[in-house]
Amino acid sequence: MDWGVVGHEWAVQLLQQAVEEGELSHAYLFTGPEGVGKGTLARALASALFCEGYPRPCGACRACRLVAAGHHPDLLWVGPATEKGHISIEQIRELQRILSLTPNLARHRLVVLDRFEQATASAANAFLKTLEEPPDYAVLILLAPEADALLPTIVSRCQIVALRPLPARRVEEALIVRWQVDPDRARLLARLCGGRLGWAVRAATDPAILQRREQRLQELLALTAAPLTDRFRYAAELARDPEETREALDLWLGWWRDVLLVSSGVDEEGAGEFALTNLDRRAQLEQFAARFSPAQAAARIRAIRTALDRLQRNANPLLTLEVLLGFDL
Repeated sequence: MDWGVVGHEWAVQLLQQAVEEGELSHAYLFTGPEGVGKGTLARALASALFCEGYPRPCGACRACRLVAAGHHPDLLWVGPATEKGHISIEQIRELQRILSLTPNLARHRLVVLDRFEQATASAANAFLKTLEEPPDYAVLILLAPEADALLPTIVSRCQIVALRPLPARRVEEALIVRWQVDPDRARLLARLCGGRLGWAVRAATDPAILQRREQRLQELLALTAAPLTDRFRYAAELARDPEETREALDLWLGWWRDVLLVSSGVDEEGAGEFALTNLDRRAQLEQFAARFSPAQAAARIRAIRTALDRLQRNANPLLTLEVLLGFDL
């Protein structure tokens, strides 16, 4: 009855009742940080909506298998496709063309617009018309980190389903039981992921993710003693890729949070918000805690959060990083 979704029980129950009673909204907005489970929930809803078996989703019928394989003709997944990582107006026009056609196999067409906060202004405005007058058979799902990242006129026409990060213990248990991850590794990943199970699963299966983490941490350690010219040079390199920029800043935010906790006397077994994230870097955290006071660590946390907020609001990445690395840090 959980649709195979770990956590977010209330959201599954809400959507499950709507499917069973035939009262789905024409548009939903799933919000939450990257990797928290928005896409997983959207796919689960597609399976439940298209399922030909019982209970829905059965996971065994033709429709469920097609959804799992990403080949169901009535499930359309749209994401950023331009060189700059935007959803373009051309994509929205193609979506509108497809929605003008009746479903192929099911009674509905379900459209998922992934990372819709990265839609261009023209694309968002064009999509607004579809939201205002959707076909009776259409179910639209927008995925975004937060509602504030979208036009208010779009948000007002959607039912919001806000997903929150899972407790670290829940992530750890899921990694061990469902994905057979080694318990020590599962404990570390559960802390590092910040409640984002999707990130933890990817990190458990893709060594490159933790390798990038190692690289970013080494870069952070080097930047604390680097001259201003080197910091600006690094800012220019990092700003070229928006996703890498956010990934690096999220990692640095967790690092300085741990420095603050260690400098304040919290041990790694602290619970909830007082639990250390970088369990495998205790010695380096203690070195930083000896160099930086709690007030200094807190100031760096505020600076990184400000930079992330500016990037979320489409500030210039290079200028944002130059301010952060050149002055705030």
